[in-house]
Amino acid sequence: MGRSSTRDEILGAAARQFAAAGYKGTSLHDIAVEVGCSKAALLYHFDSKEAILTSLCAPAIAELEGLHARLDGLDDATARTTAIEGFVGLCLRYRKEIQVIYGDLPGLLQRPALQRVHLMTQKICEVLAGTSGSPTSVIAAKLVLAGIPAIAFAIDLEMHDYSDEELRAALIEAATRALAPLT
Repeated sequence: MGRSSTRDEILGAAARQFAAAGYKGTSLHDIAVEVGCSKAALLYHFDSKEAILTSLCAPAIAELEGLHARLDGLDDATARTTAIEGFVGLCLRYRKEIQVIYGDLPGLLQRPALQRVHLMTQKICEVLAGTSGSPTSVIAAKLVLAGIPAIAFAIDLEMHDYSDEELRAALIEAATRALAPLT
């Protein structure tokens, strides 16, 4: 087994373990057992459980950063559409990683690797809520941000036969309906 394939196996096992037992509920030993390697071999590839989490979430975080950057300079309506479509796509592509983060959300957002995720999702929430800042708009935006990932991985668990394209279209339509029109 090559170094990169072992790393990939470790990340895959970690994603499954974190999704099933949560970040806190998963040990390095649990991951090593699933991969079929020693804990020492696992530590050769990753120096800590947090390093595994960071590597596992890095592609999703990079995509979230890209979405965050695309929102700057857009008019309100375009920014909202871009935020909804981008966030739905991200949640569908990174279901397992988001399930890990949402499963242990308060504790994980305190970890250095994920602190910027909280800041970027706050910006997306502001874009979704619009400039009114009314409590109803803010709560609707938070509902959309929490609901999209919840539905994305719940649909996976329930084994519905929705294609990603059907799910993407339904999530975008539902999110758009949930938000008040921009003024």
